[in-house]
Amino acid sequence: MIDISPSVMQFLLAFLVAAPLLGAVAALLPAPPGLKGRNPEQAVLRHGVTVTGVILAAAIALALGFDHDAPARFQATTDISWIPALDVRIHLGVDGISLPLLVMTALLFFLCALYSYFKLPAGPSPKAFVALLLVLESGTLATFAVLDLLLFFLAFEMVLIPMYFLIARWGGAQRQAAAWKFILYTLLGSVVMLLGLLLIGVTADTFDMVALATDNGRELSRTTQLLAVLAIGLGLAVKTPMWPLHTWLPDAHTAAPTVGSVLLAGVLLKMGTYGFVRILLPVTPEGMAAFAPYLGAFAVVGIVYGSLACLALARKGNKGDLKRLIAYSSVGHMGFVLLGIASMTPTGVNGALFANIAHGLITGLLFFLVGALKDRYGTADLDTLAGATGAALYGRAPRFGALLAFAAVASLGLPGLAGFWGEMLALFGAFDPAEGLSRPAFLTYTAVGAFGTLLTAAYLLVVVRRVCMGDPKAGPELTVADVHRYEFAAWTPLVALTVLAGLWPALLLGLTDPAVQQLLAGGTS
Repeated sequence: MIDISPSVMQFLLAFLVAAPLLGAVAALLPAPPGLKGRNPEQAVLRHGVTVTGVILAAAIALALGFDHDAPARFQATTDISWIPALDVRIHLGVDGISLPLLVMTALLFFLCALYSYFKLPAGPSPKAFVALLLVLESGTLATFAVLDLLLFFLAFEMVLIPMYFLIARWGGAQRQAAAWKFILYTLLGSVVMLLGLLLIGVTADTFDMVALATDNGRELSRTTQLLAVLAIGLGLAVKTPMWPLHTWLPDAHTAAPTVGSVLLAGVLLKMGTYGFVRILLPVTPEGMAAFAPYLGAFAVVGIVYGSLACLALARKGNKGDLKRLIAYSSVGHMGFVLLGIASMTPTGVNGALFANIAHGLITGLLFFLVGALKDRYGTADLDTLAGATGAALYGRAPRFGALLAFAAVASLGLPGLAGFWGEMLALFGAFDPAEGLSRPAFLTYTAVGAFGTLLTAAYLLVVVRRVCMGDPKAGPELTVADVHRYEFAAWTPLVALTVLAGLWPALLLGLTDPAVQQLLAGGTS
């Protein structure tokens, strides 16, 4: 770690939020004469790589300058008045909970920009594509950095329009219907969420998330807390997505371009679970305790439902789409995150935050791989890919097959890789939930969640068998391009971080645990 002055840290965090917007505006302007490259398309794509690269460098600098001895304290804070009449402030800050999400978000956007430089999805102007990508990055980074309820809502909503257009204009079959379903679900959930945020802000006479968390719900009556949890939780659950509010997700993932799927799974889903941890747990603890058993029940139903849907899609003869299968797997994986949050214990919440990062890395890698597989074969249909004996990637494209198998075993939670720790800690949290929660109910959730891990292993191993194994000489596809250099560049960081987080979980838990302990204690410890 390096010693960076507080003013520079302030600048870095503000830069992370504002720079993508400035980059989006610049992407729409004509390129300067010396930067046009071979053609305007190449120039704007290079601009996207440069801007996201600079933002990633700023995020890494922020992480290096972060005081790891005080991860529970908000650092790099900016707090200035914006709308005095409503007491809305531009309040930014980062702690051990938000820092890993900021760095992962910056990394995934850079890797997507790099991948798109070499493999731009078919669609309209590259300028619009890069500009939308950068607006999306600004909204996601702002969501994890702001400490004002109304700013959180604005950042939360800011991502909807760019993601809608990325799906609707650069997506595949059924993209218009999928994009409309995505935006209608999330907008309707957000309207209800706004009512809950306003209820808290007006009742407590402040929208400041730090002050509200420190107060720990003492200014809010039980009824107010229940209404707030119901309203805000609904909006967050749609974005997570929680069963049964998940139905927009498989369609959106199936239709989205590769980078759209990576960002949707790796970043946008985390905004919902982050809201549960950052807002509902510390601000409305009594309301969360009342709804926690129901949240846990929906979580474990999502775990089993997502796994059974994946098993059905993976079966021979069901014409299962691989992108759709991974989308349903996200419903199951995010169920573990919600189960950890529902336990309301430090162990469970730390597990949820760890699983958030692990899911972003692993599922981001899976969507990259499946998108590349679809580009090679022209389809993501599992029956078509597997053919009569199997797609035989081990024989036809051994490095590609090895990467797909690695991502699959990481996703099923193999010990030693990132996917293991989050789900295990979430189950441990549910095994011994917070005081006042029904232990028999949560023991049942633990058992069902543990059964869900077996189902997860089953469908992922079926996918590996059908796609990676088989006779490489059988069928019409005798040659498949192995991993290209630009693909290695985009995927290697995700592989390395998946291994690093699996072998050294303290790297993440050392950041999140003190912050979670203080958050659950209402800022008193």
